[in-house]
Amino acid sequence: MTDGEAVADNVGVEGATAANGPPAPALAYAAFAAELRRFVLGVVRDPALADDVMQATFVKAVERGHEARAETAKGWLFRVAYHEALAARRREAARGKNERRLAGLRPRPATGPDEGLIRGEAVEAVRKALGKLPEDQRRVVLARIYEDKTFAEIAGEFGLPLGTVLTRMRRALEKLRRTMRPGD
Repeated sequence: MTDGEAVADNVGVEGATAANGPPAPALAYAAFAAELRRFVLGVVRDPALADDVMQATFVKAVERGHEARAETAKGWLFRVAYHEALAARRREAARGKNERRLAGLRPRPATGPDEGLIRGEAVEAVRKALGKLPEDQRRVVLARIYEDKTFAEIAGEFGLPLGTVLTRMRRALEKLRRTMRPGD
């Protein structure tokens, strides 16, 4: 009997052992770890992350391996590893996105002595341009940009159709572009 057959006979039973030997997850690790790690490494493309996925996979094997049918133990283990690898990739992508977003929040060093003054003048010009917008357009712009609301939320809050909110935003942005255009 091969190691894989011994695992298939025992992984499906919680706490099962092969002739009073090691528990089934240990047998599964011995039989499939090398092949499983190569598979996971192909999915995540990062050795450290692959190790984390392997650990999470075998934790699930200990916790829920008894739910797998003995004849499909290897397939069950690879399926769990695949889903763990995808989840790990999503977490890494989200972490990278959050790090880039936080990096963008760092104060940028001033390039010259007038930087603060120029920025203050630009902010004041935007405030004046917003003040010149019709009230209905200004409310939509403020809700969207400063309150970070979705257009659907704005439509619900103001009791307007979504198309109306989108049109008001588009028209407001067109007016702001014309107002803020350099040389005007």
